[in-house]
Amino acid sequence: MSEQMPKWLEIARKELGQAEIKGSKHNPRIIDYHFATSLKATEDEVPWCSSFANWCLKQAMIKGTGSAAARSWLDWGHKIEKPVPGTICIFRRGSDPKSGHVGFYVGEDDHTISLLGGNQGDKVSVAKYKKSELLGYRWPFPVLPSA
Repeated sequence: MSEQMPKWLEIARKELGQAEIKGSKHNPRIIDYHFATSLKATEDEVPWCSSFANWCLKQAMIKGTGSAAARSWLDWGHKIEKPVPGTICIFRRGSDPKSGHVGFYVGEDDHTISLLGGNQGDKVSVAKYKKSELLGYRWPFPVLPSA
């Protein structure tokens, strides 16, 4: 089975390692991510997982949510049940019903989903999140690519 990687996931992979700069300086690339949203934050310490997802999709010529809020992705695109690489995954974060985290699906095991995302350890990285915290999977198009 041959799976073609979606363009936005290829773009995201090339950003691996982009990180916040400690102190008063800010990583200009993270500021670029922010400018893909209506928030247009000018500091790299402002939560940026959704900004990163929006930026990657924009580079692939796909309209994202335009919002810096992770949970905005729950109403975007098309709901799917079984993820494929590049699927947008939305997770709860803490007990605040407005907080969340968003990233791109790259794999899973019995208990966790591996996400390529922004603001994971203050950088673009691959990190694991508990399946029990998952709120939903979204895909930009009505039909998944055929394998």
